[in-house]
Amino acid sequence: MSRIGKSPVNIPSGVDVKLNGNVISVKGPKGELSQEIDSCVTVNIEGNVITFSRESDAPNHRAKHGLYRSLVNNMCIGVMEGFKKELEVIGVGYRATATGQQLELMLGYSHAIVLEFPKEIKVSADTQKGKAPVVTLESYDKQLIGQVAAKIRSLRKPEPYKGKGIRFLGEEVRRKAGKSAGKK
Repeated sequence: MSRIGKSPVNIPSGVDVKLNGNVISVKGPKGELSQEIDSCVTVNIEGNVITFSRESDAPNHRAKHGLYRSLVNNMCIGVMEGFKKELEVIGVGYRATATGQQLELMLGYSHAIVLEFPKEIKVSADTQKGKAPVVTLESYDKQLIGQVAAKIRSLRKPEPYKGKGIRFLGEEVRRKAGKSAGKK
């Protein structure tokens, strides 16, 4: 058995979970999410506990067993507490400004990059003098917030020589030694 798949998901108080055929929907104070479950995984809701079981030990069934358990667990946590991702914009002249659902990034290109976010994501940019700007993303959908954060990071990945670029807060970037001095 999958260690992740066989552990039950506890439903927090204030969260409503419904199973309609093979679609599970979770509703809480922060929002509502739904996920289609593959037919090889069986979902059982008893009281405030959700359990998952699979029909066979085939490798793809074992993989989906743990996957759907994790997805439903993240849905329950998300609609109750929400998720938060923070990104640092490091580099001379690199700036980030958030207005409503738009994020404007100056990343050393000849133009500013403007990103439009879906209504499920709340974006803010904090700029303090002497520190790198920090972009904060908040949402109740873990998959969506991770995808958006990865898209922002891909605009200017941290480079290994000077460390410039967009990185997750607390991310360590392996630094390389530069070119050694020329011969005399």
